[in-house]
Amino acid sequence: MTGRNERHIPVVVLAGFLGAGKTTLLNHVLRNAGGRRIGVLVNDFGSVDIDSLLVSGASGGTVSLPGGCMCCTTDAEGLGDAIAALSAAEVGLDAILIEASGIAEPPALIRLVLAARSATASYGGLVYVIDSSQFLSTIAGHPMVGGHVAVADLVVLNKADLVDGDEMARVRDVVREVNSTASLISVSDALIDPGLLFDDAPDRPMDDGPRQLSLDELLHDDHHDHSHLHAEFESVSLDRVGPVDPRRLARFLERPPAGAYRIKGTVLVDLPGHADQAYVIQAVGGVVRVSRQPWGDLGPATSLVVIGSGLDVASAEAALAGVLGRDADDEHGILHLTRHLA
Repeated sequence: MTGRNERHIPVVVLAGFLGAGKTTLLNHVLRNAGGRRIGVLVNDFGSVDIDSLLVSGASGGTVSLPGGCMCCTTDAEGLGDAIAALSAAEVGLDAILIEASGIAEPPALIRLVLAARSATASYGGLVYVIDSSQFLSTIAGHPMVGGHVAVADLVVLNKADLVDGDEMARVRDVVREVNSTASLISVSDALIDPGLLFDDAPDRPMDDGPRQLSLDELLHDDHHDHSHLHAEFESVSLDRVGPVDPRRLARFLERPPAGAYRIKGTVLVDLPGHADQAYVIQAVGGVVRVSRQPWGDLGPATSLVVIGSGLDVASAEAALAGVLGRDADDEHGILHLTRHLA
């Protein structure tokens, strides 16, 4: 739903304890990118099983950051340079994935990514991968893992095939004790649908001549079974001709419904000096990005969608409907939305 004049490259952080399945998930997403052009940032502790020919710097492959733990050895300026290089218009990427080492501190890494935001790239959420069969013993032996799970926007309960229903219920309960709002998804072999992380690839002109292939084309395997993608997520949408209340919308974006991973769309703010442009909304885990653009052929209207897993659909629909209308006497309400302008 991002507008045609708005170029938004989400930077998604992929973290998890050693052996949880981060690299498996990364490779799965790359192989099933659906035509999306994805840039990858890895650090030297990581081992990404892709052909070395793809490691081509900022041209669209992998940028390898030196040192063992990215968030300890790379400052915000260095990470910012890498993100800026990958999100440049001439590179033509649709998303950027950062694979952190198993000993990385996710809160510190999130701060680095937030500091590295630019006009073309913004924070796309923290995906934390858990080995469901080892999680209870892992968090008992390494309590700091609870703090890592606490800041996640999407928790992938991997290796679900290795535990029974009772143990999985205990794993979910422990996750919910430290993080009551993140989307939870149970999978085996890290098979998540990339559509949960970022939008479909945009329409691109057909070109039969020489061109740079996307990673899923380069990694294409005729024997790879694409039928096992887990589309275990829900979406709730709102399409209305009327306007939104900016204060209530900002509160909804900053404190999204439990289970919501992403919120996106365009809205009408029916106030003098604001109604002539569409407000473009992108939010992940309470981190909000707002921009403005001409309405174009669409015409003034409000269109929002909430995407998540474990989403209470009825509550999400009610909360979404609650942003409609506006308080004509709330002259300062718009400031709650415009403070998130990119």
